[in-house]
Amino acid sequence: MTLLYSLQQTLWLLILTAIALHSLNATAAQPTINLRGTARFAVLAASGITSVPTSAIIGDVGLSPAARSKITGLTPVEVTGGIFAADDGGATAVMLTSAQGDLTTAYNDAAGRSLGAVDVANADLGGRTLAPGLYKSTGTLNITGILTLDAQGDPDAVYIFQAASTLTTASGSQVILSGGARPGNVFWQVGASAAIGTTTSFKGNIMADQSISFATGATLDGRALVRIGAVTLDSTHITIPASGSTAPQFGPITRQAPDSVTLVITNTPGLLLTLQTSINLTNWDTLTAQTFGKTPETYIDTTATGQTKRFYRAYQP
Repeated sequence: MTLLYSLQQTLWLLILTAIALHSLNATAAQPTINLRGTARFAVLAASGITSVPTSAIIGDVGLSPAARSKITGLTPVEVTGGIFAADDGGATAVMLTSAQGDLTTAYNDAAGRSLGAVDVANADLGGRTLAPGLYKSTGTLNITGILTLDAQGDPDAVYIFQAASTLTTASGSQVILSGGARPGNVFWQVGASAAIGTTTSFKGNIMADQSISFATGATLDGRALVRIGAVTLDSTHITIPASGSTAPQFGPITRQAPDSVTLVITNTPGLLLTLQTSINLTNWDTLTAQTFGKTPETYIDTTATGQTKRFYRAYQP
């Protein structure tokens, strides 16, 4: 669908929504865990974030209640999104406090689930293929080798893993999703700390009480979320997943003369959105690529100086 807007005399805007994504509604036996304001973060910690370069994070990074000085080794060039800390003050501090509160709510929800739980106390899940559901360990959880999560054709299937103590993966281990399973619908509730081994390929939202550490070259398709401790990265790649999405849409668009345009965008909170502009519909420049914490969201383009014709498009990967 193409929409045409006229803005103050000669400025015309053609808005294109590039990719239509389907909404996802959890219908599996286990209801999903609602991350609320935490969903925008690929990494959220309380006491510190440490990175050995070079990591690559797609999604926002947040630290609260600790100050920005407790983020070491992680540079903006390594993060596709924002880096936020409690001492940024103002609305940012409020947003981070709310996100940590939402994390506690989500963590307690996951920890409190009991209906239909499968006992995997102190188990090594490597070599297994698991159906959707709730898996409970009163001690540790370990993964050595390959763990396959088979959603059996249901893209809304939810997995919840409870580890009362620690979650540990051996070097080179993998969590593989099959049968339509999605990383945004996989939740790991860890009572103490999670240690993801060297070159491990991991999937899902890790919610740990104490800490999460990634050894060299580990990757996570999910989120690393810590309630009271730190996240440690080492050449770590983290990509925020979408547990549900709707196509981006443009709302009211206005021009503030002479050089800025205000766009209101309906989006999927927690999902990376790319906003681009063009003067000819052939060559496109990226204005921003970031995750928004609410919808609709307002973005102000301050680069429209002297242009009488300008096109915009937004998409979510």
